[in-house]
Amino acid sequence: MSENNTSSVVSKIWSFCNTLRDDGVGYGDYLEQLTYLLFLKMAYEFSKPPYNRALPIPEKYNWDSLTQIKGAELESHYNELLRELGKNKGILGQIFIKSQNKIQDPAKLSKLIDMIDKEQWSIMGADIKGQIYEGLLEKNAEDVKSGAGQYFTPRPLIKGIVKCLRPEPMKTISDPACGTGGFLLAAYDYIVQNHSLDKDQKHFLKYKTFFGNEIVANTRRLALMNMFLHNIGDIDSDNFISSADSLIADTGLRVDYVLTNPPFGKKKQYDFHQ
Repeated sequence: MSENNTSSVVSKIWSFCNTLRDDGVGYGDYLEQLTYLLFLKMAYEFSKPPYNRALPIPEKYNWDSLTQIKGAELESHYNELLRELGKNKGILGQIFIKSQNKIQDPAKLSKLIDMIDKEQWSIMGADIKGQIYEGLLEKNAEDVKSGAGQYFTPRPLIKGIVKCLRPEPMKTISDPACGTGGFLLAAYDYIVQNHSLDKDQKHFLKYKTFFGNEIVANTRRLALMNMFLHNIGDIDSDNFISSADSLIADTGLRVDYVLTNPPFGKKKQYDFHQ
């Protein structure tokens, strides 16, 4: 995809976000709905040639089921789809857990579905998909009303820290307060850009390198989607971002690197022991 076409996709996504804001749908709510729909569209593309992958999404709730109906029927079906897919395991279930439809106008929901349907997301490079999604995450963090800034560490700061750490291939990395996944993505980019990886190293990097914790369901789904769009993990792979509170107890996980910007809020009190 050319730079002009990429800019066009980004522009369309932004403009529709602003349209929904007029209806009281904030960046955070818009980003969630975009996550659900984009995940479904990419899963549908991967189930077709040349990929032909068998994925754990029932035909009744696949992407095609959303493009065939309009109005109140679409709204009802979309609500049911979100509820049912949230019962699944792995990354699929974590993307849709506790999901809700925040777009109350079926006509605008249909327009968003149509906009996503027009693009072939599976053939876009990870850098392009990631650029679109990271832009939305950053805009959401800048929106004072959303309160999402606490989950979004500035990317230049993250990149500087990762550059100092210099992570290596075939090593494990954890962020016990991962937010939207910035530290994990920066580590991924550093490893890819600074090492010539063989097949085994690439597989380890995609599926076995990264671990995280994020207790907020909405933020956890954004992190999983962000990493998936950057080519970390897969639609049907195990969930590698835990919902457990990493400050409560030691899970037994041991990794080679820990990269994190821990929470500094005072909503809870903990007793810490060495």
